[in-house]
Amino acid sequence: MRTYNEKISIYHGMASTIALNFSNNFFPIFAITILGATNYQVGLISSLPPLMALLMTVPAAVLLNRAITQKRLVAMSVLFARLLFILIMLIVYVPSPSQAWIFLVIIAIMSLPNTVANIGWQTFISGLIEESNRGSFFSDRNRLLTIVGLVSTLLIGLIMKDASSNAIAYQVLFGIAFCFGLLEVFLLLKHEEPVVKKEGPTKKNKTMDWSIFRYSNYVWFLLAALFFNFAWQMAWGIFNIYHVRVVGATIFWISMFSVGSLLAQFLSFPLWKKWAERKSNTLVFVYAAIGMATTPFLTVLSTNLYYITIIQTSSGFFLAGVVLLLFNLLLEQSPEPVRTYCITTYNVLLSLVAFIAPQIGIWLLEHLGVDSAMYINSILRFLSAALFFVVSMRYAKQKPSESPAIQ
Repeated sequence: MRTYNEKISIYHGMASTIALNFSNNFFPIFAITILGATNYQVGLISSLPPLMALLMTVPAAVLLNRAITQKRLVAMSVLFARLLFILIMLIVYVPSPSQAWIFLVIIAIMSLPNTVANIGWQTFISGLIEESNRGSFFSDRNRLLTIVGLVSTLLIGLIMKDASSNAIAYQVLFGIAFCFGLLEVFLLLKHEEPVVKKEGPTKKNKTMDWSIFRYSNYVWFLLAALFFNFAWQMAWGIFNIYHVRVVGATIFWISMFSVGSLLAQFLSFPLWKKWAERKSNTLVFVYAAIGMATTPFLTVLSTNLYYITIIQTSSGFFLAGVVLLLFNLLLEQSPEPVRTYCITTYNVLLSLVAFIAPQIGIWLLEHLGVDSAMYINSILRFLSAALFFVVSMRYAKQKPSESPAIQ
């Protein structure tokens, strides 16, 4: 039986999924087909948000640490981010030479409140869900959100399959995303968050607690996760360009790629949960990372749209493991007394990686071609899986009573 907060969190996730599916999924094709974005600008769609997040993460952590309740701060951050969808809808009325750059500026600005919302939600939800129930809750939540994402994306593909070059179609998509963004805010505010009563003089929270690096398990997880994210995100811009410029995918096919991936995720979430319970989050993550490593290599073997859909569907199976396990690992390896600082540090470094990785991917694409760039990316993803295997072996050898701190 789900608690009240768990139910509200699932409803909020559904609204958020629809808002993002109707917007973020179609930003690259909108930029290429309507705004005439270059390869470099398409790469910036992936790189600029984490750069802005990097600048905003520490201020976000300070705000969240000082907040008596976090849900209102998170909700207002989501509201500001979703309001920017309206500006994106109006870009088509700006003179053509400036459209792509204005779009990128809006995307960058949107990342500021999104950073507060993302970090806030992670710490907020970790305090509302019992640790013993997290695995089950996030597995069930992810499955339900995947169904919502699948249905909404399928509808987009079917209704707008012939509108890939129609600016009004994108305005409709972003308008719907804005409406569900408002619903997101409403549902966030419906959570029941206990108010922490501070007794005596108010103690000012530190901006950073460097003691987190004394926890060896967290440090090993951090290194492995950052390398994995670098290899994973390096190909995001390459995939967008390959799908639209090389394969010639339309809104319909972009939707079908997502539908296939989401369907595989829905079917496989229970499997990843079961495997993680039998073995460990870290070891099972190795399998997911190996699967993710095959996707770039297999993608460039053919430009057939049906084939690409099959590959995207198979990648969804492994993506489900990554989505479920990576966040669980972050919470698992972040000690309770300094959890907020651990999550903040992870997000700061992840933002730096996420800014650099797509740019390196685009550089490889421009200098070596799409095939070589994808092959290199597959190799790096395999190496990231190997690193997580080393980490899993280290965790397995550690005695339960052994102190996780570096002496």
